[in-house]
Amino acid sequence: MVINVVDVFAGCGGLSYGFQKAGFNIILGVDNDKDCAETFSRNHAGSQYLHMDIRDVSEELIKRKLGQKEIAVLIGGPPCQGFSLSGKRVFMDPRNSLYLHFFNILDILAPKIAIIENVPGIKGLYGGEAFVSILKEFEKRGYSVSHKLLKADDYGVPQTRKRMFIVGSKYGKFEFPKPLQKKITLGEAVSDLPLLEDTNESCNEYICPPQNEYQKLMREKSARIHNHVTTNHTSQTKRIIRMVPEGKNYKSLPKELQNTRNVHIAWTRLDSSKPSLTIDTGHRHHFHPKANRVPTVRECARIQSFPDNFIFFGSKTSQYRQVGNAVPPLLAFAVAKEIKRYLKYGPVQNS
Repeated sequence: MVINVVDVFAGCGGLSYGFQKAGFNIILGVDNDKDCAETFSRNHAGSQYLHMDIRDVSEELIKRKLGQKEIAVLIGGPPCQGFSLSGKRVFMDPRNSLYLHFFNILDILAPKIAIIENVPGIKGLYGGEAFVSILKEFEKRGYSVSHKLLKADDYGVPQTRKRMFIVGSKYGKFEFPKPLQKKITLGEAVSDLPLLEDTNESCNEYICPPQNEYQKLMREKSARIHNHVTTNHTSQTKRIIRMVPEGKNYKSLPKELQNTRNVHIAWTRLDSSKPSLTIDTGHRHHFHPKANRVPTVRECARIQSFPDNFIFFGSKTSQYRQVGNAVPPLLAFAVAKEIKRYLKYGPVQNS
């Protein structure tokens, strides 16, 4: 059975790639970032992409793109900057209202299931106004709504990232996937990648066979490494990084250096024995557990659970942003598998 999916606010396609891996047919992606458009299109064979602002997507255009295809699932992650726990928390931030355009597309497509994912902060900020509004938008269209904060490391992702998933369904309440038993560590995720140290150094060859099941999964259909290029650091930055032991942060530095970066996550060296902290979009606050540098785009992609044959395009800055903003594909895959079962069998009946 072919189950068609449309992904709005698609970014580079982490959410849709997880659905694709679960056997869904990704018909269309929509986003206004040109580098994301190229990355998405190159990694979603057979999918279409609308490179444009969601506010400009008309019913006529989307129906022309889709033809007579029935869309069973609509997915998307409205931009989360306004909802983030960092930065100014202004409810009237125009980025916060973009989620309403998700519902405009919902009205056009009338899918059986729709999923919004976002940052954990969406539930509590502004007195919960935005979150309650999302629930009401679903309910007034006749959807049952389920929501849950999911931890990526519970679903095979070597990272402690949390994401809020809101599922609207015409079939009744949706039950979210149960966590896996095993956690994947950062060391398990990246130990087969070349340990680069020099500025702008790159390498496209693996240094050893896969050392564990996660590396085997990441290296499926991949004969070489892409996007594994180091970042420029000043000699002063490298000197400071060297002073920080694995798993420690600015508190390990001499007093005179502790305030050289005015954020609480400053100078954090990641711990290879644990799942990674949540990676950012290239702000250079988290460093490799062994090398004196930030992780490469490919290492970040491994931390996010993008396979090695998922290649990122655009400038290095853009690649970091694409990876950091994405939903981890293995987290999306876990949700997608449960959606697929749900579409086939309906809600779980509690005895």
